[in-house]
Amino acid sequence: QVQLVESGGGLVQAGGSLRLSCAASGRTISNRIMGWLRQAPGKEREFVANIGWSGGSTYYSDSVKGRFTISRDNAKNTVYLQMNNLKPEDTAVYYCAADPRGTIYTRNYASWGQGTQVTVSS
Repeated sequence: QVQLVESGGGLVQAGGSLRLSCAASGRTISNRIMGWLRQAPGKEREFVANIGWSGGSTYYSDSVKGRFTISRDNAKNTVYLQMNNLKPEDTAVYYCAADPRGTIYTRNYASWGQGTQVTVSS
């Protein structure tokens, strides 16, 4: 099992940017689909983005497409989420997740981080 730790969350004004990091340990992530999901208060967890093994394939939810960019550095065993033009509705706890078997469209993750809070003020 791979352990995941997110960081980089915080408070930002609408229109601002944040970069989240997800550091993995215990196993390499180079053979795993990596994803970011989020959960706002009172709402179900929502898919944000996935990235393929080499980073050449990405998949985004419509709500973040064009504003967020997922990337990975397998040498550092780390995944990133660059978030630009943030909106108040992006406020949520953001989770990193890993799937060792799925495709770029997976929602069936085997490992999860503890989450990092992102708050966007209007």
